[in-house]
Amino acid sequence: MAVKTPDTGLEDRWRDILSVHARTMCEIDRALHPHGLGASDFEVLDILAVATPEEGGQCRVQNLVGRVHLSQSALSRLIGRLEKDGLVERSVCAEDRRGVYVTLTHKGRDLHAEVLPLQRDVLARMLSG
Repeated sequence: MAVKTPDTGLEDRWRDILSVHARTMCEIDRALHPHGLGASDFEVLDILAVATPEEGGQCRVQNLVGRVHLSQSALSRLIGRLEKDGLVERSVCAEDRRGVYVTLTHKGRDLHAEVLPLQRDVLARMLSG
């Protein structure tokens, strides 16, 4: 029999959150796989799709890092794959030559619009209740 401690409830809630996250990410991966995307790919496209118009729909890579929960190197590889597939474009920041902007292409915007309902359906199904 497991020993109940004051932290048991907290630990159980944490494990429940991790479990819901893992199951939801797997379901999103499964739903988007036929379209050549995974959950993390979609997150980048989704963030770029709502980038503010005054920024030209672009986002600095360093601003994406904290939002997609990937390391800088993993995000760079993901963006490289998306760029190779023609879904995003990278450009150097004119004000800070070390900075890199990422922008959705028309192809990326179209694919995002196509798969958005699939991702939202998974979220509704997995997170309701």
